[in-house]
Amino acid sequence: IKDKSLELYSYAHDLLLKKGIILADTKFEFGTIGSEVLLIDELFTPDSSRLWSLEDYEMGKSPKSYDKQFIRDYLENSGWDKQSLPPPLPEEVIEQTRQKYLNILKIITGKEL
Repeated sequence: IKDKSLELYSYAHDLLLKKGIILADTKFEFGTIGSEVLLIDELFTPDSSRLWSLEDYEMGKSPKSYDKQFIRDYLENSGWDKQSLPPPLPEEVIEQTRQKYLNILKIITGKEL
């Protein structure tokens, strides 16, 4: 699993770097059917990865990101106690997140929805 994870990460990292995106980290989920190990769930999406702009990256500063960190930051600063259900997201937070996801889609694929 470790070797396959590193192979997948390296492939995506190199591909994204050519498009000006840093794949800062990601997660993989594996499962088994019998003795066969399977890669399951999403891969390299803004929900499962931290995607940063290479052009804007500067050591020690918060980089421009194309992932769900924006929502995490909003909730962290909202006063949410993390014990109860999170508060509803304002429309502007939803729209900014939507735009980040659409932007990374266009950067990676060259296509728009």
